[in-house]
Amino acid sequence: MRGKDYRYHADFMELFPESLPGMSAFVWGTFISPVDTTLKFTLIPYGPAVVYLNGQEIARTDIFSERDAGTEVPVNVAMKTGKNHLIIKFTCTPAGFGGEFGTWLGKLDYYFLKPLPDCHDEEGVVYCRPFPDTDREAIGISYLDTHEIDWLPRRTWKAEDVEKGQFGRIFGHRPGLSAVARTIGNFSSAGDGDYIFSGTHNGSLSIRVGRDLVFEKGGTGDFSFSCRIPTGRYPIIIAQTCTDSTWGFSLVVKEVIQKKDYQVSVEFENPLVRVEKTSAQPWIFCGPFKAGHESGMNIDVNPDQLWSSSDGLSYWRLDYPDGWIRQYNENPLFGHWNYPLGVTLYGLLETARVLGDCPSGQELGNYVQAHVRASVSNFPYAMWDKEQFGGATGVHHLLTSIDSLDDCGSFGSLMLEAAKDCDIGSGYKEIAAYVAHHILHEQSRLEDGIFFRKDLMHHFHNDTMWADDLYMSIPFLCRYAALSGDASLLDDAASQFIGFRKLLYDPVRRLMNHVYDFRRNMATGVAWGRGNGWTIFSLAELLEVIPREHDMRPELLDFFRNFADGLLAMQDSDGMWHQVLDVRESYPETSCTAMFIYAFSRGIRNGWLEEPLKFRCACELAWTALQKTSIDYHGNIHGVCRGSEFSFTPRYYAEELLPRLNDTHGIGIVLLAGVEMKKLRRHYM
Repeated sequence: MRGKDYRYHADFMELFPESLPGMSAFVWGTFISPVDTTLKFTLIPYGPAVVYLNGQEIARTDIFSERDAGTEVPVNVAMKTGKNHLIIKFTCTPAGFGGEFGTWLGKLDYYFLKPLPDCHDEEGVVYCRPFPDTDREAIGISYLDTHEIDWLPRRTWKAEDVEKGQFGRIFGHRPGLSAVARTIGNFSSAGDGDYIFSGTHNGSLSIRVGRDLVFEKGGTGDFSFSCRIPTGRYPIIIAQTCTDSTWGFSLVVKEVIQKKDYQVSVEFENPLVRVEKTSAQPWIFCGPFKAGHESGMNIDVNPDQLWSSSDGLSYWRLDYPDGWIRQYNENPLFGHWNYPLGVTLYGLLETARVLGDCPSGQELGNYVQAHVRASVSNFPYAMWDKEQFGGATGVHHLLTSIDSLDDCGSFGSLMLEAAKDCDIGSGYKEIAAYVAHHILHEQSRLEDGIFFRKDLMHHFHNDTMWADDLYMSIPFLCRYAALSGDASLLDDAASQFIGFRKLLYDPVRRLMNHVYDFRRNMATGVAWGRGNGWTIFSLAELLEVIPREHDMRPELLDFFRNFADGLLAMQDSDGMWHQVLDVRESYPETSCTAMFIYAFSRGIRNGWLEEPLKFRCACELAWTALQKTSIDYHGNIHGVCRGSEFSFTPRYYAEELLPRLNDTHGIGIVLLAGVEMKKLRRHYM
């Protein structure tokens, strides 16, 4: 299983305590890559280890990496498009046997699939029993080609479990409790067809086809009945109550072909898992329930639905040992919760508002609603999955493992904004409270209450303050203050700006440093474009909602004006701002240019800027520049810096953080700039 750090843990001394020094074992997993790419992984060895990719050795440990428990060994893996087979050989020493392998950065959702034919779409790796590896020349990967390997864990029941029936082997002997099995039957007859249902049962049985109860029988024995069913695909739901140690059923459905005097079996399909060989696992199971409490499961299957069983909340299972269905989201741009998508959807939402009831506006609005609603609807499942399986989830992996403002504030703010316009599901307030709890009660703060980064899975960020975090917190606090009616949240938001300005703002350049490093007690000295963009973007959001009589408003307004003047001085003659604002040799950067348009326009429209004309000219010049260099005829966005780490040298930002096409850090921001330009021009009409 993947642990809370999203890495696979394989302690072979725990799995096989009889292992002796000199023995080895292999683990094997398949990674599906959509493109040719190089991914960074981390290996934490407990002893010697060798890593193979697609049959070739790509890394091995040495005495230095094996010396200290917990040493992280970076492994760069060049994945090809499609299936990649990654195998690790671990060798036992008196010091340890096994290791941990997975993402280099906690919460990156890298996962492997089991490579065996009967494990299609099952997450994880397989492993073998330890074998002697004490020859003069250590055994290599060719061992797998020359030996019959008994891969574990097994997916088949023991003989004594098979005799217990499906419910008995999955849920155990639970007298008086019931459980449900579900499949989909493909009733392919032309028009209404006559079908014969037959099988066996141990325990009282009811069968539904769709919403119709078609059969009930108590006790134990055989059954057979006929039923007329219209053409179509219908759920078949079997509910059964445990009365004996054997608890299960068998079912065959056949269509009666009257004129030709023969029968055709109805094919069953799994309702949730779309696999190549659906016949292998056509049924899903849930329970156990108090008898009669399973009736609600006759409705259509909602993939996000958890069920209240006698053992607590539960989800659907499959008929093999520890066989659970889990949710995964492999679409990187839909249904995911992360901060760049939060900004992207904010831009789409504001664009939809400006376009209004025209088809394009409705289409964008519907898209935002669908994305946010998908994120809201599976939050309860994701939190249950986290507790059930040890921490690493395949949906909401950032929100369920929340340890930073990045994980929650940006998308949380968008969620609250979207709720003003459309129905995103009743659960959004629960998520908002969850996000607020982290920001208000769990987020690391300095003694004066100002946010900073500490105790993160991404250790590189520990003991730092980032300008980015103003956007990752302030817009959410503004919107949650309105939702909750708690005005003190605006006090907190205002205080953050004062505290961040104290440590990150350079009053001489009138620019924000990107990061303050508390280990060195100094700011980086680098005025990264988007870091400055996040700051003034968020300040504009706060000034829009903070009451005019608020004690800190004058200080915030003074900061906005002074900061805006500093930024204005950095605009180039073409209208762009650069990746490092005061390094003209760095490339013109799209996202920060769009952010400054957004903030300046709001400053003009709301009367915050004392010389609005020069800022209006700057906005017009910048928007023209974006149309020339950043937005092509097809609507692609060019010149957006990717997500960053931090450095004390501007060369890192200028030469390593190179621009990308259609990066989600910039799409929504450019849309917001366009919306603001439209509003600004109306302001002067």
